[in-house]
Amino acid sequence: MRVVVTGATGQVAYALLPRIAAGEMFGPDTEVDLRLADIPQVIDKAKGTLMELEDGAYPLLSRVSASADRAETFKDVDWALLVGSVPRGPGMERGDLIRRNGPIFVEDGSAIRDHAATGARVAVVGNPCNTNCLIARHAAGAKVPDERWSAMTRLDHNRARALLAKQANARVSDVRKLAIWGNHSATLYPDFTNAEVNGKPAASVLDRRWLEGEFITLVQQRGAAVIAARGASSALSAAQALIDHVRSLVTPTPKGDCFSAAVVSDGSYGVAKGLVSSFPLHSRGDGGWEIVKGVTLDDFARAKIAATVAELEKERDIVKDLLAAA
Repeated sequence: MRVVVTGATGQVAYALLPRIAAGEMFGPDTEVDLRLADIPQVIDKAKGTLMELEDGAYPLLSRVSASADRAETFKDVDWALLVGSVPRGPGMERGDLIRRNGPIFVEDGSAIRDHAATGARVAVVGNPCNTNCLIARHAAGAKVPDERWSAMTRLDHNRARALLAKQANARVSDVRKLAIWGNHSATLYPDFTNAEVNGKPAASVLDRRWLEGEFITLVQQRGAAVIAARGASSALSAAQALIDHVRSLVTPTPKGDCFSAAVVSDGSYGVAKGLVSSFPLHSRGDGGWEIVKGVTLDDFARAKIAATVAELEKERDIVKDLLAAA
């Protein structure tokens, strides 16, 4: 499996790369050709990480390389993990971040179009990941169709499951059918109305007022809470989420459950076609996904989803020139 990880010198990549090399993402029988991509100013640092990966003597690591040349790092890749982006700085508005990162993902999408393998799949992590995925998708054109793109809302999904389990004094594995809808932002909606804890509706196990209030706020603001506590953004949990994200795509979804990722909307649930929005998904295990059909949404859920989708539409408008140029 040929895999490129952008932003290879960042904290998320540092937590992620050895786990890919160890087989946690693609399984214990899949060898990996791992490409570390980053900007020229820090590529020497990436080569230090490369040496550490070599020194790890991972049996599944068939090859590892580091380069700032997209033509080299994206050549014939099967998976492009787009982690690299400029972080949000003090006083920076979300719109400013979108405009700052947009050109990076135009270049990534163009590299995928020009160099990736036929059948390549893409997972976008760099924030704002939904809109960055939209930008890269447009830049790639017809080379990589809609069903091969995704953006990571799995960290929100994992956070929501963990919070429900903790509140219910249950195990995380006891929480099923939970999904994240919309944008990976403070407007995201963790759908407790269809979630189950030990086979029972979450709303029958936990107080509805807590679910509608504190629970949603905790999930939406968890990233900010991590930054406030450790002085840096989530890295270990983000790496875990990306492992889970890809594993959920390359492993059949357990019967009666779902997972969350942002994908290119086909118009389901009133989400405008073409927007990259998070949905409950199923996978056959071939790397592809299907939006779960027939999910019942009450008035509360529909209002929350409408609000986060409206934010995605605004973000799309902010980068409409980048989309038109692609």
